[in-house]
Formats: sequence, C-alpha cells, structure tokens
Amino acid sequence: MSLITLTVLGSGTSVGVPFVGCHCDVCTSTDPRDNRLRPSVWVRFDGRDVVIDTTPDFRYQALRVHIPKLDAILLTHGHADHILGLDDVRPFNFRQAGNIPVYGSADTLSIVRRVFQYVFSEAVSESSRPKLETVTIDATPFPLFDREIVPIPLFHGSMPVFGFRIGKLAYLTDHNRIPEASMALLQGLDTLFLDALRYKPHPTHSTVSESLAIVEKLQPRVAYFTHICHDLGHQRAESMLPDNVRLAYDGLTVTVDA
Repeated sequence: MSLITLTVLGSGTSVGVPFVGCHCDVCTSTDPRDNRLRPSVWVRFDGRDVVIDTTPDFRYQALRVHIPKLDAILLTHGHADHILGLDDVRPFNFRQAGNIPVYGSADTLSIVRRVFQYVFSEAVSESSRPKLETVTIDATPFPLFDREIVPIPLFHGSMPVFGFRIGKLAYLTDHNRIPEASMALLQGLDTLFLDALRYKPHPTHSTVSESLAIVEKLQPRVAYFTHICHDLGHQRAESMLPDNVRLAYDGLTVTVDA
C-alpha cells in the first residue's frame, strides 16, 4: 500500500502561540497543543521528504521531529513566516549531494531571491550558504518525483497564494477566499487542512465559521484547522467542532492511503 504521511511542524500564526508578552489563558496554558510554532508541514511519500514552507522556527521544527533529509521544498507564498527558515536547510546540504529544489510562484521566488540574495549570488563566499535550485510553478499540476502535485490557487487578502494537493490530501494555509475553480480541485479528499485563524473576521484569513462552511461544501473524510491564533484554546475549541473536524497541533501526524 502506498501512503502519504503529513506531520504538522507548526500550527500557529505568523507570531506563534504563546504571543510574546501575552498572559491570556491560551498563552499560559499547560496543554502542549496550545504551543504553536509558525505554520509548516513535513510530507513523506515513496521514501521522499518534502516540507511545505520553511518558517523562522524551521531549525527547531526539523530537530523536534527528526527530519532525516530534505528532497524538496514547496512554498505557499513569500511572507516572512513562511520563508525565513530557508537558511537553516544548510545541514541537509552538508549531507546530501546536489541542490535542494524550491518550488514556488514567480512572485514568491522573486521575494526569496531578494531576501536571500547571498544564496543566489555568483560571488565567491567564504562561509557556507544553502544550495538551492528554484523551480517556478503556476496553477498547472507538476511532477514531484513519482507524484503529481496540484497547486491550489487561493487568496490571502488580495495576494494570490498556493495551497497544495497530493493525492487525496490537501494543505491550504493563509487564505480568506478559495475561488470556485479551486473548490473543484478539492473534491474527493480524504484529509483537508484549512486556515482557521480565529472566530472574529479577519481581512486576510479564514475564520472558524468560514472554514466550517468550506468543509460542509467539500465533505472530506476529515478536516484539520491550522494557522490558529491565541483566541482558540485547543480543548475547548475542538469540543465545539463537528466530529469530522479537528484542530491541528504541532506534532500531529496523519497518514492517507495514496
């Protein structure tokens, strides 16, 4: 049986939870599920190891779950909480031959090249730097090793971003609108991850009620809400969700029959 395994590296917002300087019930909670690093996941299939987004917490995330190698990186968009850990892939370069491919939209990769100018400079460097190969993608499905990756166009406010579908698993983060054409790409899912920042409306993120409406339309077997802020305490918030909807948490691992 061919399986796809996804491990949540971070289920929090751009500032994480606890929120610096906050003493609310969630930020001071003793429930480890209320400690949320920045949003990223590790996907394994066919002996390959792929991460979606490299957050500022990436070094700690990789150590915490013991990522053994890194075969590719998929980027949803170019915001700081999704790319600033790219420099921390260097230890994988030390142990692996060749560059690590980084897949993203033209806009995303333009940001990466600007922020990490030293990585792509042709000048001789006296210190180590990541060895990356950028691969520009659009909304067209593309092969990754022996799998087909389906980019899912989304909107994060007015900013176009991508989610990704691999088989019957889809991971969507940082969105407040899913175009109808993208909803069509999300039919027949086993497992769906959705942005669900908080209960109150937000200009660039989906709310719990908005994401519940998406689940109702798509009817995956199970849905996990991620990119969660400190408004949602895990135990209480999850207790109010339907049986097929759960809150993601750091370290959660799900396996889908490919």
